[in-house]
Amino acid sequence: MVVSLRWNDLFHCSINLMKLEIPDREFRGYIFDLDGTLIDSMPVHYRAWDAAMREVGIEGPLDEELFYSLGGVPTPIVAVKMAEHYGITIDADAVDRRKEALFASMMAEVEIIDEVVSFAREVAQRYPVAIATGGAAEVALPTIRNAGLSDLFAVVITPADVAPGRGKPAPDMFLEAARRMGVPPEDCLVFEDAVPGIEAAKAAGMGVVVVPRRS
Repeated sequence: MVVSLRWNDLFHCSINLMKLEIPDREFRGYIFDLDGTLIDSMPVHYRAWDAAMREVGIEGPLDEELFYSLGGVPTPIVAVKMAEHYGITIDADAVDRRKEALFASMMAEVEIIDEVVSFAREVAQRYPVAIATGGAAEVALPTIRNAGLSDLFAVVITPADVAPGRGKPAPDMFLEAARRMGVPPEDCLVFEDAVPGIEAAKAAGMGVVVVPRRS
């Protein structure tokens, strides 16, 4: 599937993309979610959450739709919401740490999403780019390095960069990314795969490109 940038004259190229609806206007800053947007990590995160939640008492498999509905939400909050869904009491911080350790052990299996990364590298030649991820910094930063993206993204926003409880779907992470890039929110375009992140981008007054879930 090939979609050409609608402002090709800026870049003199066509980029092989998934079916992404790119707004027909120029933006001055580009913000990317990490998991499920730049890297195909969501199946690996699912396996880690499935194992961690089984250890604390759910009868698996973990509800996959529940998992994907929480994409981009900070991991301690994900643990709480999963426990509420299954009606169990957990130590959310302990489950969060266990899940992140499981994910770290599987990190080598994660691959980049070539189409989105190619787009990011292309626009980064002319405009600032940033990552805004719901993942904790101690997991997100090694993941970015493992994916070979550290050279591309000088700005990386995690939940630690905003007030507690103000991760996605609140707009704060995207607004902080725009501030650090020096670009007004209305001139930013966000790439997101999950509903909380899409809602956050819209609340920030930014354009949004929805990245479809990979099978």
